Amino acid sequence: MNGNRFGQLFQVTTYGESHGEAMGVTVSGCPAGVELDEDSIQHELDRRKPGQSKITTSRGEPDEVTVNSGTQDGYTTGTPIGMVIQNKDARSGKYEPFITAPRPSHGDFTYSAKFGTRNWGGGGRSSARETVNWVAAGAVAQQVLDQSDHDVQIKAHVNQIGDIEAPDVSFEEMLEHTEENDVRCAHPETAERMRELIDEYQKAGDSIGGSIAFEVRGVPRGLGAPRFDSFPSRLGQALFSVPATTHVEFGLGADARTVAGSDRNDDWTFDEGDHPDTVSEAGDPVPVGNDHGGLQGGITTGQPIWGEATWHAPTSIPKAQQTADWETGEIVDDAQVIGRHDPVLPPRGVPVVEAMLYLTVLDFMLLGGRINPDRIDDRPGEYDTDYHPSSPRNE
Repeated sequence: MNGNRFGQLFQVTTYGESHGEAMGVTVSGCPAGVELDEDSIQHELDRRKPGQSKITTSRGEPDEVTVNSGTQDGYTTGTPIGMVIQNKDARSGKYEPFITAPRPSHGDFTYSAKFGTRNWGGGGRSSARETVNWVAAGAVAQQVLDQSDHDVQIKAHVNQIGDIEAPDVSFEEMLEHTEENDVRCAHPETAERMRELIDEYQKAGDSIGGSIAFEVRGVPRGLGAPRFDSFPSRLGQALFSVPATTHVEFGLGADARTVAGSDRNDDWTFDEGDHPDTVSEAGDPVPVGNDHGGLQGGITTGQPIWGEATWHAPTSIPKAQQTADWETGEIVDDAQVIGRHDPVLPPRGVPVVEAMLYLTVLDFMLLGGRINPDRIDDRPGEYDTDYHPSSPRNE
């Protein structure tokens, strides 16, 4: 099975199944000299982990990460960083009825048809549990960016659940309010209505979809290599890799189909100190607006990159559904997925989206030469560094 690696210079390779022994990720291409804070990695995993509220699965996974390579005395060494998260609360018994009778809209049959076998416990490799690896890797990418000379900031929030949509919020409002409620919606009043709707679906044994809005600030202009390695194509791949993603858009997105070119096109002007959210110098040409979402010609403009990703409703629901057992040749009318599942995905998807944004941005920063791929201090050839270990004999 291929397709387990993401990135070109900052490469992330993952392994593990939902009910296997452990999940794991190897990060290759991390510059040396990054002071790696394992508590910060754990913090991001805690934001994603199950059981954190009543609107998430009750699976009791602590998601404790172990960093077992790639560091010395708390600093990255430039060698691959290995991280492992043990699965502590897997219960595969409830999945036995579906070994040869695929759950509706899951990857059960497609995996079995492709490989002739599959790890069926909890969905195996197709489970969204695998995103725990992405969040761990994204937390490393975030620390690389934070310790670079660039002020990159990334934030996302749940902007719609079902037919309840939050009004537009500012980047500052996302930073301030997203983590204040279980839904992770930066508009508190809408968050309450969303929570009530989620509760209704959960009580009915059903689920509901939603979407996440995101914004990235501080990305310099000039990143992206059209055509097939353009910034939006790579970011679209990253977000579509998240299980249950059905739609990704940047800027006006789907609304652009109703807008005339003369209205969508952004005029150009010169930066006279009145574009604080754009990475530019005084006197530089800058777009007046940002309907294109910080991307023109597949390349970053220096403006905020903003957009939205949509998820369908979770497919694992306790309501009775129909399936077909290919071993017995019988139709099963009362198939019920009895287990521990989320009634909605976006609240736990926020840290996953942010992780994929950090991974994509950092990879492009390394590819574009904005960050030295060997050393975060940009001092190649210098042996004496602040992070090189000292010999006890010299103390």
